[in-house]
Amino acid sequence: MSLLVDPATPAADYVATLAEALIACPSVTPATGLVFDCLEAALAPLGFAIHRAIAGESPDGPVENLFAIRQGPPGSRHFAFAGHLDVVPPGDGWTSAPFAPERRGDLLYGRGAVDMKGAIAAMVAAARETPAEAGTLSFIITGDEEGVALHGTLALIAHMRATGAIPDLCLVGEPTSVHRLGDMAKVGRRGSVNMWIEVEGVQGHVAYPHLADNPITRLVALLAELKALRLDKGTKWFQPSNLEVTDLTVGNPATNLIPPRASARLSIRFNDRHTGQGLTDRVTAIAAKHGATVRAVISGEAFLTKPGAFSTLVGAAILAETGIEPELSTSGGTSDARFLKSLCPVIEFGLSNATMHKRDEAVALADLETLARIYRRIAEAALRR
Repeated sequence: MSLLVDPATPAADYVATLAEALIACPSVTPATGLVFDCLEAALAPLGFAIHRAIAGESPDGPVENLFAIRQGPPGSRHFAFAGHLDVVPPGDGWTSAPFAPERRGDLLYGRGAVDMKGAIAAMVAAARETPAEAGTLSFIITGDEEGVALHGTLALIAHMRATGAIPDLCLVGEPTSVHRLGDMAKVGRRGSVNMWIEVEGVQGHVAYPHLADNPITRLVALLAELKALRLDKGTKWFQPSNLEVTDLTVGNPATNLIPPRASARLSIRFNDRHTGQGLTDRVTAIAAKHGATVRAVISGEAFLTKPGAFSTLVGAAILAETGIEPELSTSGGTSDARFLKSLCPVIEFGLSNATMHKRDEAVALADLETLARIYRRIAEAALRR
């Protein structure tokens, strides 16, 4: 199929056609090249100036990003759409090829249909119908959201600050809907920190434990103490923070050997009563009592876009097109909104997440059309404020 979507394509079929073109570009994280060519080809005829750059090298390869902006009249407001073109690996067992988009009945199948090439297509369709004189529109599109996320949105934020292209409001197109399109929008996310814990012992024969120091014993005691922590009871907008052990490694091939070391990995998802550094310091202090060392990577801090004018206009747009008043939530994992909140208020809203990251990922064609209309209403209302 062609990766170039005719700008004259009727509105009724434009969003699905563009979604198909984007899906047809394999872009397992980190994404570069063809999928960005496809998006640029859709945005340039709409009057957007395009900035593309390889921002860095992830463990799996180079990361490309795209920033596109269409300037409105001097002094007009600036509204940004944000998202990512990289996808998770498709895995096995698909009914049809994951990067050969296929319409079957009322659904469009392909990796990225929901998360989130379909939403990006809806954003472009919305921009296509939004008059240029309404205000400044931009697209903040990354290539590594599904990966380490070190060279995507952060690099784009640096570019936007350097060029003075700071939006007043931003909408991220993550798949937030649960049972049907429009039932949930995200006004915040919990923070995330991963920690690697290592305990050094003294290797020895199991028959002579007094001549050794078993690191597993100390590590198990440490993990039990950490799991017994009650970090908080939750807040009005956030569920309780939780600490989970995600890996335990010794690597001892011998049955009669006390190993020299043992290690574990933790993941903590935390609400706005904590910071990543504060939790790291707390775990490090407990670990020190057990003779353990800690290395931490903070993926993002908790944030909340307090309900107000922005969430009201998003809710009004969803209600007008679906008849549903969305639940405002902070549930789920992390997204690039954790970085974008440093620029301006940010809300996430997108397609149903029932099939994201699964085999046979699919989106309802009617939902794509409805989402494009919702996005247009949001953009125009945001530019009028």
